Amino acid sequence: MSIKLFELLLQAAIYTVTISVVSILIGFAIAIVISGMLLSRQRLFALPARIFVSFFRGVPLLVQLLLIYNLLPAIGINVPSIVAAIIGLSLCTAAYQAENLRGGFSSVPTGLVESGEMVGMTPVQIFRRIKAPIALRLTFPALVNEAILILKASSLVSVVGVVELTRMAQDLAGSTFLPLEIFASAGLIYLVINWIVALAGGLIERSLPGVPR
Repeated sequence: MSIKLFELLLQAAIYTVTISVVSILIGFAIAIVISGMLLSRQRLFALPARIFVSFFRGVPLLVQLLLIYNLLPAIGINVPSIVAAIIGLSLCTAAYQAENLRGGFSSVPTGLVESGEMVGMTPVQIFRRIKAPIALRLTFPALVNEAILILKASSLVSVVGVVELTRMAQDLAGSTFLPLEIFASAGLIYLVINWIVALAGGLIERSLPGVPR
């Protein structure tokens, strides 16, 4: 396989990473809200959050992407394929991240929260200094794993017309008749990207405040 073909795969890989990172960050922001709703004692908040999580965890991502891609124009919202893809990935990962965060917040020792209340800390201070650091430390490995899953799942966005790494590999394999070399190279690029994410996640995890390991 020529250097030119490999460069095309690398360019598509950058597109894949960009889509994935944006989706993961947006999904994390949504997940924080959803996890808070899941932990709420008010049914008005908890029930919609449970429905959201159940839907996006229960329906295949491929179906979600096709549904969003066709639904938006149907309701008068015309967006580029890349936007529809990011919306689909963001909502999907938000459901999984929300469950991870919910588990993390539920695992925060009540004694620490009560101690914070006894010394006069406000609910915001308790959340920022006690709940959030511990919950993030407890759930960080799961969040890194979810990031890796989304990076791999981003290969599905080709169904809505986005040319990312997998789609580029398919196009090149069809035009060059070198499927083995092309897909082996694409697989190697995915492996390197996910290895870097896992390595960076491990380094960040060791620097997080919270409960000692």
